[in-house]
Amino acid sequence: MQTFDELLREAEIAHGHLCAGQILGVRMAMLGCRRLGIDEPKGADRKRLVTFVEIDRCATDAIAVVTGCRLGKRALKFRDWGKMAATFLDLQTDKAIRICALESSKQRARDLYSQIENKNQQQMLAYRELPDEDLFSEQWVHVPMHARELPGYKSARIACAICGEGINYDRQVEISGEIICQGCAHPEARYYQPLQ
Repeated sequence: MQTFDELLREAEIAHGHLCAGQILGVRMAMLGCRRLGIDEPKGADRKRLVTFVEIDRCATDAIAVVTGCRLGKRALKFRDWGKMAATFLDLQTDKAIRICALESSKQRARDLYSQIENKNQQQMLAYRELPDEDLFSEQWVHVPMHARELPGYKSARIACAICGEGINYDRQVEISGEIICQGCAHPEARYYQPLQ
């Protein structure tokens, strides 16, 4: 695996700036890979790893840089739980570990660098040097994966009977014998509303 500083620089470039969340994300992903014994997540081990992220913030970009997992490769999964946490799943061994940032790490950063007023600067310094156990909780977990969630899964493309748009990866719904997309089946749950 690349060094922490190399990965942090890549994360900064990918994200557009360096912040405490980037540092936390790089450390979290490195720890997850280390616990699973994945040495080259972007190289020889690149098809072994699927990562679930629970927040759409800075750390997520850093996690993607370290792991090589991407939405477009179907290896990065987003669960909108608003938590600074990620689960790293080794498809080869079926082992998975969920790592969550400890709330206490913010106070540890304040305590370590109380002479610095800017909390982001405090955290950036502290998150570089605190031991993993002061930054993260770790939990071994089981992640059931349906075949349609796996990278490389292929399925037939089906057109929605209502809107005509194509549906991939078995995401269709059957209602009264018709194949319908999620948006047409549950218009109240759409993330968008047509303006007519």
